[in-house]
Amino acid sequence: MKTRLMLLCAVFLLGCSQGDWRSASRASAGLAPDPATTPEAVLQVYGASAYGWRGWFAIHTWIAAKPANAERYTLYEVIGWRERRGLPVLRIEPVDSPDRYWFGAKPELLLDRRGAGVEELIQAVDQAARAYPWKHEYRVFPGPNSNTFPAWVGAQVPELGLELPFRAIGSGWTD
Repeated sequence: MKTRLMLLCAVFLLGCSQGDWRSASRASAGLAPDPATTPEAVLQVYGASAYGWRGWFAIHTWIAAKPANAERYTLYEVIGWRERRGLPVLRIEPVDSPDRYWFGAKPELLLDRRGAGVEELIQAVDQAARAYPWKHEYRVFPGPNSNTFPAWVGAQVPELGLELPFRAIGSGWTD
């Protein structure tokens, strides 16, 4: 019995490890169109397994937008550890690759909007993101967290048609 318990603990601990977060892949997954060859507007939402043991049941989600003829994307996401550094948890920044692995976890495309009408969606998403009421608050559970943010944006911009998966823990959080 003791051997089984030790084996179970070892399997659990090994399964929780994704290695060191500092060396985990942050490479592009190749899901975002290259801005240099894609003149149309692009709006995408990604999700990837959360880091460590949380990834067994939860994902981290984020939004990327590229207006027509833009040279790069704007990334919108909530990251909890920014709070410990005295920064807003909401991060809005220009990036070259919005589809990077989330600390070793390959992202999946949850929403992909392109072309006609997307410019207006991008403006609405940007406005909603900047009005996000919990940009200085983060709680893993029940929220507000990284999944609360895109869910809130989706509620403010219903024409986006964003439906987050069940694994987006915190997406149903309300104040």
